[in-house]
Amino acid sequence: MRRMDFKMERPGQVKEGDAVTVTEGVLPSNYYYTIHPAVAMSGNIPFRDRLKSKEGTVISVEENTRGYYVTVEFDEPEVGKH
Repeated sequence: MRRMDFKMERPGQVKEGDAVTVTEGVLPSNYYYTIHPAVAMSGNIPFRDRLKSKEGTVISVEENTRGYYVTVEFDEPEVGKH
């Protein structure tokens, strides 16, 4: 299972156990992913580590000094373990 972290600006948008859909955005040298509908955004992901699944499950929502972070698990191998 592959896990990816997303930055969420406001609490309560998603909770543990929620099924989520992500959309893919493209930058000149990276991809980024957004939990639909614009709930949270991933960091930049190199082309070689492109996400194949577009649906996942929220496994945690945590708050720290920088904001709220959502961890989503996708049904595909971890990066680097193809």
